[in-house]
Amino acid sequence: MENTLAALLAAERDPQYAFVEFDVQFTKDRQIVLFHDQTLLRTYGKFTSVDNATYDELVDLTGGDIARYEDAISIITKPVNVEIKSQGDDNEDQLLADTIIADLRARGRDRHVMISSISSEVIRYINKCYPEMPTGLIFWLTASTYIHWDLLTESLFDKVREVQADYLMLYVANLRNIENLLELKPKNTNVIFWDFDDRMYLVHQGFTDRLWVRRFVRRQWW
Repeated sequence: MENTLAALLAAERDPQYAFVEFDVQFTKDRQIVLFHDQTLLRTYGKFTSVDNATYDELVDLTGGDIARYEDAISIITKPVNVEIKSQGDDNEDQLLADTIIADLRARGRDRHVMISSISSEVIRYINKCYPEMPTGLIFWLTASTYIHWDLLTESLFDKVREVQADYLMLYVANLRNIENLLELKPKNTNVIFWDFDDRMYLVHQGFTDRLWVRRFVRRQWW
């Protein structure tokens, strides 16, 4: 099951995976848990929302599957992509980002973690307050997925530049536009494709296209 400790351990131990990804959000009692959706409906058939239930309640409702962030980050040694699951409340999203980054720094893990989100505001905030933290802006389906006009593809990179994200993260259907994406890609913007099969793929076109295992200095690798 996705986002569970069992799944993370399997990815941690499997050499085919270069990094591990999980999603984080707050519970009602301010625990940080790993969960993709706002509710338990898709995975557990329950209408309960994560932010309206306590951690103990979620443990009961998921049969013990729900994992806490602190337990997950403690067992992973590979580079990590932490996705902030925005609930549409900027203050809440910023508090979640602040809490995660403070913990990563305390653990000495901030050099090996990228923070991603579908929310432009989250990424803009992180790059303003934590400019050394690699970030990724996530998209699902866009106009450029189906219409391969330079103007549409350039608009994706414009959005990435606007919030100063280091990674453009696209649903794998955008592979049909790979030629335009690579032709118009800024030098220091990395492209990652994600799919629903629990895999992600980093496009490696040159030296600057690499995982977030070193710090950025003025948005450059060293």
